Amino acid sequence: MTQTIGILTGGGDCPGLNAVIRGVVKSAIIGHGWRVIGIEDGFDGLLNLDKCAPLTLESVRGILPRGGTILGTTNRGNPFSYPVEQDGIIVHADRSDAVVANIKTLGIDALVTVGGEGSLKIALELGKKGVPVVGVPKTIDNDLRETDFTFGYNTALETATDALDKLHTTAESHHRVMILEVMGRYAGWIALESGIAGGADVILIPEIPFHIDRICSAITSRSARGSRFSIVVVAEGAFPAGGSRVVAHEADERQAIERLGGIGQFVAKRIEQCLDMDVRVTVLGHLQRGGSPTTFDRALGSRFGTKAVQMVAAGEFGRMACLKGRAITSVPIEDAVRDLKLVDPTGEIVQTAEELGIMLGR
Repeated sequence: MTQTIGILTGGGDCPGLNAVIRGVVKSAIIGHGWRVIGIEDGFDGLLNLDKCAPLTLESVRGILPRGGTILGTTNRGNPFSYPVEQDGIIVHADRSDAVVANIKTLGIDALVTVGGEGSLKIALELGKKGVPVVGVPKTIDNDLRETDFTFGYNTALETATDALDKLHTTAESHHRVMILEVMGRYAGWIALESGIAGGADVILIPEIPFHIDRICSAITSRSARGSRFSIVVVAEGAFPAGGSRVVAHEADERQAIERLGGIGQFVAKRIEQCLDMDVRVTVLGHLQRGGSPTTFDRALGSRFGTKAVQMVAAGEFGRMACLKGRAITSVPIEDAVRDLKLVDPTGEIVQTAEELGIMLGR
């Protein structure tokens, strides 16, 4: 007989998070008469009770079209490896027992975790410690298994495609090569689908290591056919054959994973070395995470939120809401985070791109 639900948003932000929060709050209160506690700043909030407060229908009024998350988020708050300072040195401590104790203190009967692979793995481990958890898949990279789409992805695609539409006009005017760097550490879904939709000539993704000489040949061939400009879309995690990803900031004691950045400039310099053309780079960066969610992401986030409450009511813990075809269902979190959903280099969508004449760097 669940009476109190806790909800947190972890990892990077994305459009649609507020739609999920609203869906959970409205479904829990209107449909079941339950209480909802909002936990600020991801799992960090469960280490500080001052960051936990009730959410009401008034709390979620007007947030559906807003980007970001009213609860705040962080991608550094893993309670199983939490950075603390000891004698001037940063060490990582297991604070998970404190999280479990605070969940009990708050009277939370079920915890809804909205996040990507990292956040859901933490939720899975908390579940093994006895916390009733339900997952909601969130990532603009769309790289979570067991769901056809994650919310936030569609909005990021629209942002990238709109940028490509704008770059086309200036590229054609100045006869330049325009490079658009988009997000995608390991998965190239944003680059691939926005590139197809935005009429890109070259798309570079992490799943297909690229060859600069072949890219230059493709651009030269376009010029010979009378096309005096080219559009290149590159995912931040793309890398040259035999090389490695371009890193802007190495991992350290505070940041567990390196920060990618600079692949657009890397490609630009190599193209300029072999072609007599001006090359310009646009990095979309966090523009892809911001702004109002699309209709698709608002609806999907709302459906995921209400499904999470249904799962709590049914006692379906240790599972993640997901989209299969047109239906919202659930799968074990363990299945969803076993590995990433990557672009198949021989799959239909890659074949579509190549048959449209798009160079994928191979």
